This record gives sequence, structure tokens and C-alpha cells, in this order.
Amino acid sequence: MSLSRRSITSSAYTISSNAVQLVALVGRSIVLARLLAPEVFGIYAFASSIVALSRALPSFGLSGAYLHRTAESESDLALTVHFTLTLILSLGWAVVLIVAAAIFASGETQYAIWLIAATTLILQLTTTPRILLTKRVMFRRLAALQATTVLATSAIAVVLAWLGFGLWSLLATDLVGAVVAVILLYAFRPVWRPRIGWSAPTVRYFIRFGSKVVLGQTLLEALDRVDDLWTGFVLGDTALGYYSKAYQFANYPRMILANPLNGVAIGTYSELQGDRQRLSKAFFRVNALLIRSSFLLGGLLALVAPEFIRIFLGDKWLPMLDAFRLMLIYTLLNPIKITVSNVIGISGAPGRVARARTVQLVVLVAGCFLLGSRLEIAGVALAVDLMLVVGMAILFWEARSFVDFSLMRLFSVPTVSLVLGMTAAWAVLLIPGVVGSDWRTGAVKFVIYTVVCGGFMLILERDQVPAMLDIFKQLRPKRGV
Repeated sequence: MSLSRRSITSSAYTISSNAVQLVALVGRSIVLARLLAPEVFGIYAFASSIVALSRALPSFGLSGAYLHRTAESESDLALTVHFTLTLILSLGWAVVLIVAAAIFASGETQYAIWLIAATTLILQLTTTPRILLTKRVMFRRLAALQATTVLATSAIAVVLAWLGFGLWSLLATDLVGAVVAVILLYAFRPVWRPRIGWSAPTVRYFIRFGSKVVLGQTLLEALDRVDDLWTGFVLGDTALGYYSKAYQFANYPRMILANPLNGVAIGTYSELQGDRQRLSKAFFRVNALLIRSSFLLGGLLALVAPEFIRIFLGDKWLPMLDAFRLMLIYTLLNPIKITVSNVIGISGAPGRVARARTVQLVVLVAGCFLLGSRLEIAGVALAVDLMLVVGMAILFWEARSFVDFSLMRLFSVPTVSLVLGMTAAWAVLLIPGVVGSDWRTGAVKFVIYTVVCGGFMLILERDQVPAMLDIFKQLRPKRGV
């Protein structure tokens, strides 16, 4: 298939898969929130954060090296070398982490780290077929894997929680996810058969490229996990349980469109590397659609958050309300930060991304101490928002070296639409009789905001909507290419 056809097909598969995942994950999260105590989620989030924070070390930027198109990454041995290096690095990492947990952790936290580290090791070894499919912009298998994993893990987690297994109902999701990945990538119609091999020039290329990327990846994991670790260490398991659940629900809107588009976009950016005009067009249209959909969904969730928590999760989760609303700012902007980082990395300048993430990490750590100590989990969420805004400003500046775009065209209409929609929704609440029943109040907010915000976007950009929805139409390979 042409790039255009593969991109459109991949988007369709991933969006469909993410719709299935979203329904399953939201349902699972609601049921588990009612069955398990907040501190159980806190223990799991803390152990997961420790494992994830060090996960960039065995990855070592090898996937980025394979996606970056050079003579070494296009060789027949590239995938074999990628798997071999991943195996060596992952085994060493897992041993060190398991021993460290035996020394420094105890109780349920120790067991959680051991199991998550072991399952992560298995998942690391499935990276090679994943990046092969990504580079080819062929996402049907990956979409099926993601949907199957979510459905299987959700069923197991809910049953175990209902039977009273507590923390182990959450840990079971990691174990089942690893088993499903091995079956669908290696056992059933294998995407690629694991092989051990060595090529000195290819190894040098992977190590050289990875040494430039690993810092950026480590910083990215730190940006995603330092807030969890700080909350767990300073505020405790219960506070981390509230914070992790707020983060989890705030990120669900991304699954509808942001995650599938970012997954497809990285393969598209890789294939358009060196063609500034077409790369700029893809970059702008992907981000335009991401921003509009994220602003629409994020604003809606911020409005109905109190009603949603009381109706679906229960009053015991109301302490997460402020953190949840603040984390929605992260939901609005993080998908855009990811795609900007991707276009810079694919263009061969991962060091620029690493510098931006270093600044972000400093802002995040300082924010946690200054704001988290005073405002607790709401302060931590605010620190995350400040970190993200600073990082986006730096990354957009760096991206201008590789793509052309207008920030005004990207952000002006969705920002104005968001403000108008929220203002209209809050104004309607002043009408007597609207406030009262959570179902009625939430429904009124939903209708008014959606009509005003969505309608305003459509009116102002009615001529641009077809182009945004048909992102990849202009990406057909040129004649003879």
C-alpha cells in the first residue's frame, strides 16, 4: 500500500481499537474504584512508577534508532541486532531491579515491584515486532493486541477484586498483558521470529544513536513518574491512590483520538523524513485535530467532574476532584507535546528533546516541593501542568528547525471555543432548578458545553474541517518514489 493508504487504514484500526479499550478501561476503573480502597491503588502506582522510571535503561533508545532511516537500520540484520541488544540489556536491568527491591522494599510493595519487573522484561522482548509494524505503518495487529489485552486484563482484574484479592487483582493485569503480547506477536502467525545475531557496524549504530536518546527517554519516564514517587514518599499510599486515580481518568480522553493518531503519526513522520513540505503538512494537520478534540473533551470532563465522581465512583473519591480537574490541563496538552517530540526525534535531533525534558524535570521537582507540600495532591497536579507548559514552549521552538507551522492557527479557535463553552455552561447553572440532581446537572452541562464549544469550532473552521479529518489525503507518495 501507499503511505496514504496505510496511514488511513492504520488510523481506522487504532481508533476502533481505542474505542473498545476506552469502554473497557473506564468500566474496569469504575468497578475497581468501588471494590478496592484508595491505598491499594497507591501501592500499585508506587511500584509501577519505580519500574517505569528505570525502564528507559534497557530500552536504550533502540526503537528510535530502528525507526530513524539509515543504511544500518534498513539492513537485514537490523531487527536481529535490535532483539539481541534488547535481550541483553533487559536481563541485566531486571536482575538489578529485583535485587534492589529485595534490599530496599518490603511487604506488598516488594512483591509488586518483583512481579511488574518480571512482566516488563517479557514485554521488552516483544518490542522488536512492535517497531517493525510501526515503521511499516501497519497497525492492525497492534490494534488487535491492545484491544485484546485490555479486555482480558479487565475481566481478570474485576473477578479477582470481587473475590477479595486486593492488590493482586491489579498486578494480574501486568501478568495477563505480557502473556497476551507473547501469544499475539510471537505464537499466533508471528510478526517476526526471534533470532540472536550480531553485526558490529549495526551494533555501533544502535549504541551510538541510543546513547543520544536514552537520556531523553529516562527524562520522559521521570516526568511521568516523579510526581507519583514524590506523592507516595511524602503524602503516603492513600494520597497517591487518589492522585493516581485522578491521573488515570484524566487521561482517558486521549484514547479516543490522541493515542491512535500519535501512534500512526510517528511512522508517517519517519517515512516523510527529509521532505519538509509534506512533513509540515502532516505535522500541522495531526496537531490541529489533536488540539481540537482534546480541548473539547477535556473541557467537558472538567465541567462534569463532580457529578461523574459522585455518580460512578462514590463519595469516597471526592478528595481527588481538584487534582482531577487540574490534570485535565495535562490531558489537553500532553498529546501535542508528544507529537512535537516525535517529529524532532525522527528528524535526527533527540538531544534537543532531552534538553527540554531536563528543564521540565527541574520545574516538576521544584513544583512538587513548593506546591505539593502546601496543596497536597492538587499542588502536585498543578506542578505537572506548569512542567508541561514549559516543555511545550521549548519543544515548539525547537520544532521550527524541521517543520513549518502557526501556533495562532493551531490554538486560537479551540481556546476561544473552550472558554465560550465553559462560560455558557456555568451561566446556565444560575437558572433555578438546574442545580440539584447530579444526573440533571451533569446532563445540562454536557449539552450546553458541547453545543457551544463544538458549534463554535465548526462555524469558524467549517472550511478547514474536511482537511483536518482527511489528514493523510495529501501524503500520497510522489510519482516514481
